[in-house]
Amino acid sequence: MGDIHKAGTDDGWHAVIEKGGKFEPEKDRYHLYIGLFCPFAHRVNLVRHLKGLTSILPISTVLPYPKPWQFPTDDTSYPNATVDALFHSTHLSAVYFQADPAYTGRYSVPLIWDIKLNTAVSNESAEILRWLPNAFNGLLEPEKAGLDFYPEKHKGTIDVLTPFIQSYINAGVYKAGFAKTQDAYNEAIPPLFGALNFVEQLVARNGGPYVLGKELTELDIRLYATIVRFDVVYVQHFKCDLGSIRGSYPMLNNWLKGLYWGVKGFRESTDWKHIKENYTKSHADINPLAITPLGPYPHIEEGYEKEWTKVKPGSIEHPQVLEWQKKFEQEIKL
Repeated sequence: MGDIHKAGTDDGWHAVIEKGGKFEPEKDRYHLYIGLFCPFAHRVNLVRHLKGLTSILPISTVLPYPKPWQFPTDDTSYPNATVDALFHSTHLSAVYFQADPAYTGRYSVPLIWDIKLNTAVSNESAEILRWLPNAFNGLLEPEKAGLDFYPEKHKGTIDVLTPFIQSYINAGVYKAGFAKTQDAYNEAIPPLFGALNFVEQLVARNGGPYVLGKELTELDIRLYATIVRFDVVYVQHFKCDLGSIRGSYPMLNNWLKGLYWGVKGFRESTDWKHIKENYTKSHADINPLAITPLGPYPHIEEGYEKEWTKVKPGSIEHPQVLEWQKKFEQEIKL
């Protein structure tokens, strides 16, 4: 992936922790900056939990609001937000300037920091999601080291589905939620739900419990960070209300329940207070009174069905949604 960028970059950092490279995998060398509200940081934190990296890659967690991202004054003033453990900064931007005083890009999470070289390693979540699962395998117990979320036999399918999921689901909710006109909103909603229809059928075809069947892969991690927020935030806050996961998509709902209640790391990395208050209290143009809804209750339903043959797939039958679903089925060859 290359070295860290020159001073004054607006592109961030794109290096890799790898044996034989500039950033060697070592315990007590790296630190992760995250926001528990952010779905893209959530994916990285989820890998951290699933792979047993919590002691190898400690975290500092920004407050969910207000923008620009800040750290609390102490570790007790806002639950699960922390002070900046490395520099005691008040703002995330100050950490970025530690690596590059002339940095002109966005101050985003996640950010992985190298304590030894006193610089940033990477702040690109999609790239981290790909290399982090195997970066510290040499320091892990065999069970954790053996977890591979990009297995050889599924690489082709993952490579086909990743840009689709990113564009139409991960980013799709934001295209709808941040639409500035009725036309833009009307244009954004049908492909989002067409994509959800498609994934609902994909999970049904593969028979669960994961997107590709019996193996947990990178696709589950990519999808989870968005789907877990869907009913709780995106339905009302981003007006993604053509349907809900629990009400419209039995396959995806069962998949979600299985991950949240049954796979250690998913529930542990999901913080509802951070998630709900970030969206509702940092988007003044969308929610000017900053009122956070109580529902839905419960946030994730219980009652996971282990017999997947008993679960019947659902869909949103809106004509434009079905057109998009058909388009995806014709274009995506698995």
